[in-house]
Formats: sequence, structure tokens, C-alpha cells
Amino acid sequence: MTTLETLLNDPDLAGVWNLDRDRSAVTFKISNMWGLLRVKGRFTDFSGDGQLTGAGAVFGRLDIRAASLDTGIGRRDKHLRSEDFFDVEKYPEISVVVTAVEPTKGRAAHLRANFTIKGVSAPVPLPVTITELDDGSIRFSGATEIVRSRFDMGWNKLGMMGAAATAAAEAVFVRAPQ
Repeated sequence: MTTLETLLNDPDLAGVWNLDRDRSAVTFKISNMWGLLRVKGRFTDFSGDGQLTGAGAVFGRLDIRAASLDTGIGRRDKHLRSEDFFDVEKYPEISVVVTAVEPTKGRAAHLRANFTIKGVSAPVPLPVTITELDDGSIRFSGATEIVRSRFDMGWNKLGMMGAAATAAAEAVFVRAPQ
């Protein structure tokens, strides 16, 4: 058994875990200007929870308020919130739902996850590292590629933007009071 499998199969860790927003981050980056620039951003409003079964299974959800995106440039953020991209008025939430975990080596794993962006749901491979922290919390760290056109975000004036963005998260979960 890998160290992760040992962690996932520990009956003492079974139960509900809540996302600690203060120690978590949801970010993205994409190439722009025909690959000359990397635009980086983050979402500032998100919540989530998960469950460890004690029998190797993980279930969880991360809900992100699309309007909370922040690249540091107000005009760009306004465009990203528009119908061309996230269309936050019509689709205020981005969700990531985890339905299974497949440990690989050490603390690495592949999560089976469905992303919903702009009302379009699709499975997206999500490789992560899962670490038990000294205070008993659990950190999931990972990144994946989101093909924009798959989620109806194909706007690309003059081919300026990359076809895919990298979405990343460092999510720290603390055990819910029992």
C-alpha cells in the first residue's frame, strides 16, 4: 500500500472535511498575445467540503464564484466576466465535483472530477498530491488543463489567446466537528 492508501484507509480520518479558505487558493493562467504573455489570475470567493470514507474513497466538491476572478487589471476582469468568457450573470458558479480517487505513487493520486463551467459539465483529469499536515488537516495540491472551447469559452479575437488554460488549486481541508 502507498502512503496515500494508508491515509485514505485510516478509519480515524473518516468523515466530513470542510475547506479552509484562509489556507487555500484557486488560480489560473493562460498564454495571451500569441504566447508572448502569461496572464495569471485567481478566484477569491470559493467554498467546499469533502468526505473520506475510511475505506479508500474520497468524495468532494469545490464551488467557485465566477465573478470573484481577479487578474489585477479591472478592464480585463470585466471582459472575463462577460458573455465572451465566464458569463457570470447567467452562470455565477463554477463547480468541481470529485467522485473517486486513484492513488498512484507516494502521496500522488488522480482524482476523478467533473468540472461545470458556463453550464457545461465534463470530466477533467485532476492529478494531485495529498498531504496530511502537522495540525491534522489535509492538503490537496494539483493543476490541470482546461480546454476553453470544451466549456463554451472559445472567444479568441485574432487567435490571441491560448486554447487551454491551466487551473490550479491548493485546498486545505479540516475535519468538521462531530
